Amino acid sequence: RIDLTGIGSRSELHDRLQEALPLPVWYGRNLDAFYDCLTEQAEEWNLTFCGTGDADAVLPAYMDALRRLCRAAQAENDRLRVTFEQE
Repeated sequence: RIDLTGIGSRSELHDRLQEALPLPVWYGRNLDAFYDCLTEQAEEWNLTFCGTGDADAVLPAYMDALRRLCRAAQAENDRLRVTFEQE
């Protein structure tokens, strides 16, 4: 579970991703780098994003891009499952 409650910036969103996931040291703290991490992940990951209301309000276009990215990454990596809880 990745709780995005209280997110107010892109930087804070990437902080949460780094706290919640074992991302590599080369992680570039942007959506392209996150996509690379998701599609290159060899282990099975089941990610659930929750508490997205704040991030959706402050970063609507970025959150839309994150959702699209996660759908594309799932199509690329059959060991990846990503959900966004409804609020």
